[in-house]
Amino acid sequence: MSCLTRRLGARVVISFVHQGAPFAAPSLCGHSGTFKKTHSPLLFCSSVSWWCLMEEPGPVSVAVSGGEKRACPDEEPKHANKRPRVQGRDVGNECTNEGDDEEKLLEEEQEEEEDTVAECDGETFAEMMKHGLTEQDVGILKFVSDHEGFSGILKERYSDFVVHEINKEGKILQLDDLSVPVEAEEVPPDEQPTKSQVLTQEQKEQLEALQLFKNKEDTVAIEVAEDTKENRTLLHREVKTLFPGLETKTEEREGRKFIVAYHAAGKKALAEVRPPPAPRKHSWPKNRGSFCHCVLYKENKDTMDAINVLSKFLRVRPNVFSYMGTKDKRAITVQEIAVLKISAERMAHLNKCLMNFKLGNFSYKKHPLKLGELQGNHFTVVLRNITGSDEQVQQAMTSLRDTGFINYYGMQRFGTTAVPTYQVGRAILQNDWEEVMDLILKPRPGAEKGYLVRCREEWAQSQDPEAALKKLPVKRCVEGQLLRGLAKYGKKNIITAFGMIPRNNRLMYIHSYQSYVWNTMVSKRVEAFGLKAVEGDLVLKGGTAHVLNAEEAENHSIHDVVMPLPGFDVIYPTHHVGKVYRELLSADNLDIDNMRHKVRDYSLAGAYRRVLIRPQDVSWQLIHYNDPRVPLVHTDVEKLEGKPAPVFLKEGKYRALKMEFSLPPSTYATMAIREVLKMDTSIKNQTQLNTTWLN
Repeated sequence: MSCLTRRLGARVVISFVHQGAPFAAPSLCGHSGTFKKTHSPLLFCSSVSWWCLMEEPGPVSVAVSGGEKRACPDEEPKHANKRPRVQGRDVGNECTNEGDDEEKLLEEEQEEEEDTVAECDGETFAEMMKHGLTEQDVGILKFVSDHEGFSGILKERYSDFVVHEINKEGKILQLDDLSVPVEAEEVPPDEQPTKSQVLTQEQKEQLEALQLFKNKEDTVAIEVAEDTKENRTLLHREVKTLFPGLETKTEEREGRKFIVAYHAAGKKALAEVRPPPAPRKHSWPKNRGSFCHCVLYKENKDTMDAINVLSKFLRVRPNVFSYMGTKDKRAITVQEIAVLKISAERMAHLNKCLMNFKLGNFSYKKHPLKLGELQGNHFTVVLRNITGSDEQVQQAMTSLRDTGFINYYGMQRFGTTAVPTYQVGRAILQNDWEEVMDLILKPRPGAEKGYLVRCREEWAQSQDPEAALKKLPVKRCVEGQLLRGLAKYGKKNIITAFGMIPRNNRLMYIHSYQSYVWNTMVSKRVEAFGLKAVEGDLVLKGGTAHVLNAEEAENHSIHDVVMPLPGFDVIYPTHHVGKVYRELLSADNLDIDNMRHKVRDYSLAGAYRRVLIRPQDVSWQLIHYNDPRVPLVHTDVEKLEGKPAPVFLKEGKYRALKMEFSLPPSTYATMAIREVLKMDTSIKNQTQLNTTWLN
């Protein structure tokens, strides 16, 4: 069997048998077949990221009041010592762009996309993934409802998963207006286009075709009618303003001057063109807020990738953008972004030249956005080809609405490779830096990008950071950053070398360990006491943690109970689960009474997290359809374009469950779906159950 290429393949579909009835399985690496009886209730379809549905990854800490221990608001900790702004996703092999030349960003990402998975000597995908984690490995063990599970396909199409951000005022953001705010923009007199040469309609059409790669030529040349510096400047500016994807240069041909437009991110033939100078700063009206806020609609692209694309076309650095939360790639997402001193007109022009993006609902404000400011996210999820009866679906969704689900940290929190991120975090807390270096760089079994496999092999053989670094075409990943640090500071200064990794990514390792402990402890709490508040539990009162006595426990429900993430500024339950915290950390050679680290960044203050989450605005609908390609969600862009909503059949070949619900930040939609379907969300479990038809 051949191996998967291009990020392990674009999609993986895993189907299962329910109640003994086999389903036809889609092909994977050229293999197909049917399933024998299996207990799994999930039909799975997604990209290699699988279940990256969580919004705000870091826990949140809050101020201490009146000498009491630290607590957190309902939406969950942002975390720790200095309240880091965690912007990335789980670390593992995720890449960052910090400290690198943004101008090379898109090209490097294309190289990364084109890299293939290493040769795997005939291993099946399931065999490669047998080294991965299961939910049991990270403490995800319990369900709260007793309904029977059923199967369904998640993300068969990325449009089956739609996320709308809920802003801090509680409004669900919608893209419903593409117009630019009416405003008289102040332009200095010396920049007024007096006696300027205006582009003709034909020239505009040629430039638009060039921007969209629709013409056969690589450039468009516009003759300067009256050759003056002012006219040339005005033409340069007009082309760049109307067509943000293009760059311009001045050429002389047979004694005449031409403004030549070409595509900035175009073909390699243009690679030798001298990069343009930094754009001139134009005056910004004093009566206008410095930040242009807008709603970003995107399809099948995560937030950081989208920001990098926008910054490329606007010729600005990504750090001029701000946002309230990161969103998943394999989905349609709608969120608010803000950009410093870029006009709404320039932003709106991007709608003409970017695919799978739309920007709208523009406004000017005096402030940027901050991570964690949002109230949450509203999800519209379609599970296709479900097998559950109407009664099963009714029971599952009623339980989700009325009781909720255990607020576990999802599988993506712990990485997808054979070395979980929480193990690296534990080594950091143990101050075992040799182990940290080894865990990140050593060869590991399972599926990985080919260049990472070659890099790890070189490191294992030579222990030479410079030689291993040469095996990486993209240096922005965690491995590349650590190797650069080791090459610069030497293997005797691992702490300093590790500091080359962006701070947010470093903190994600220890956050992952906290998440592992929390998952494990909440499973033990539910197993010991069930779904009721008991003496010794913790609740939040006035923003601080309080231990319930027996009488108080009678007046509280499980929805009031919180459990601590380990740290130096939290208290623990006084029933026996509190002792289990101490035993678990002791087994990991950590002192629960001393969670301060020699390196201040890695000192854990701790925080609190609710045991159960009850989604808001829960609704659901069983729908029938015949064509698996038909969209089942009416998107914001389709509404703007006046396209009709999907028409559902009374009877059809397939059935789907369309559900909607809202969740607070730092809550995993995967865990809500897990509760509905009663399944293990790990890649390892799904692929192992699939080996019958793969072999």
